[in-house]
Amino acid sequence: MVIDTMAKKGAGAGWGWLMAVGIVSAALGVAALIWPFPATFAATLVVGTLLMTIGITTIAAGALGRGHGRETYLILSGILSFIIGLSIASFPLSGAVTLTVLVAVWLGVRGVLELIAAARRKRARGLMLALGAINVILAVLIFATMPGSALTLPGTLLGISLLLGGFGEIRAASAHRAGAPAFSL
Repeated sequence: MVIDTMAKKGAGAGWGWLMAVGIVSAALGVAALIWPFPATFAATLVVGTLLMTIGITTIAAGALGRGHGRETYLILSGILSFIIGLSIASFPLSGAVTLTVLVAVWLGVRGVLELIAAARRKRARGLMLALGAINVILAVLIFATMPGSALTLPGTLLGISLLLGGFGEIRAASAHRAGAPAFSL
């Protein structure tokens, strides 16, 4: 009885955040579809910058942190992350190829996870199955068209995935607003 009451109180709360995620994701998806080369280039620079930032932070944790016994590991790991990030950001064309492979792996793993989640869902199963299948197909397409398509394909595929994922979140937010639990399977 108490659990039922708590579940009903949680239903509908916070739907606006889910809707915002869906709208932002869909909008970014449309932008990436309209401008695939800049989307690929931007993603390459962001990944490079993130790796450099992680590298600096990890080096600092190894050099300045005491007592954790992982100083050497953290410093070496940080140097590796920084060098790879600098390489990706400094050479965005080859970074785009690297990013293309990473995007393909990400889409493939995400697609499989979505297919598994769809098998367990009661609500919006069809959309989740479609999204999972599309993401797996997109991953296969990326690998099949390498390396020539590395400059625009990642941006296009990210756009499709962000757009469909955004629609899924918008649908989930709408159902949650109507009283369905936000993360019910």
